Amino acid sequence: MAIEVGTKAPDFKLKSQHGETVSLSDYQGKKKVVLLFYPFAFTGVCTGELCALRDELPSFVNDDVQLLAVSNDSPFALRVFAEQEGLEYPLLSDFWPHGEASRAFGVFDEEKGCAVRGTFILDTEGVVRWSVVNNIPDARDLNEYLKALETV
Repeated sequence: MAIEVGTKAPDFKLKSQHGETVSLSDYQGKKKVVLLFYPFAFTGVCTGELCALRDELPSFVNDDVQLLAVSNDSPFALRVFAEQEGLEYPLLSDFWPHGEASRAFGVFDEEKGCAVRGTFILDTEGVVRWSVVNNIPDARDLNEYLKALETV
């Protein structure tokens, strides 16, 4: 079960597609975070969702907000995926220990070995203020989290 709204988000340290270590705590006191878990790079629904975010990037990466997208792919796969799709925001690898961050947020599907589609909006103190979790085949509505960002 996904962590609840009002809960302090668990911190993590994950490698980006560029090999940089990124922590949630890096943004605490500085920016709101849109934290997006997705199953795997190079798949149809995931590619569509991440490209939609790319196309609306100024709403998700600016002085007040940082977008972080997390999958269970290796950083090497994420680098190729980001280059292929023109994704310039951090794609974070929850590859090893496999699914540790996804499990901490309650969005890891043990049977499939990957994250389901979970989105969490964190305030500047790292508290979850909004979330939506969809099953693997069900795309999220980008407009929902754009509206939610306005209220956080």
